[in-house]
Amino acid sequence: MIIGDATRFAIESRITTAYSELGLRALGLFVIHICGKRYGLYEPDATLLACSFDKVRERISWRGRHTAPFSYEPDGGKIADAYRHALYAPDQKMETFFGLPHAEFRALIYQSKLVWAPDGDEAFDDGSFVLQLDKEDYVRLIGFTTKKEGYEHEPGSLADLWIGANEFYRILEEWSSTFDKEWCAAPKAY
Repeated sequence: MIIGDATRFAIESRITTAYSELGLRALGLFVIHICGKRYGLYEPDATLLACSFDKVRERISWRGRHTAPFSYEPDGGKIADAYRHALYAPDQKMETFFGLPHAEFRALIYQSKLVWAPDGDEAFDDGSFVLQLDKEDYVRLIGFTTKKEGYEHEPGSLADLWIGANEFYRILEEWSSTFDKEWCAAPKAY
């Protein structure tokens, strides 16, 4: 199932095996499409889907609160690389990110729930990330994969999209509702 327009923004998922346990929900795949680029493992048994479902529901409930003062930074690659350096680089040499001290920048990422993917399960074990920044009536999505070495994004992997908040959250709501119906109707493995 795909909800949205993959050339712009869409969520795609597939249930391979449904489970009655809510903590599992189903085995399958969950990917995010931004500007024609796909983020996440595209394999029929990539992940258990409970984390992805719960993360979408969380993003909906946090509508308008995924905010950061650097939302208007024109270079999405700078945001992607700052995020990776601040959270993952053990030998971090930068003292500030977009004028914010290192510790404050890291805290903001967690407090504002700016990271959509990875979502806590294996769906994004392909090295892809999706950041979400809410700004007034818009949502900015920055998707990228990482280089094998270092902390910068892979050239050519970056997608940076501004989308109307109503359209974005409608797609999340529609995917969540459709996925839940599909899961409820599927025969369950125990």
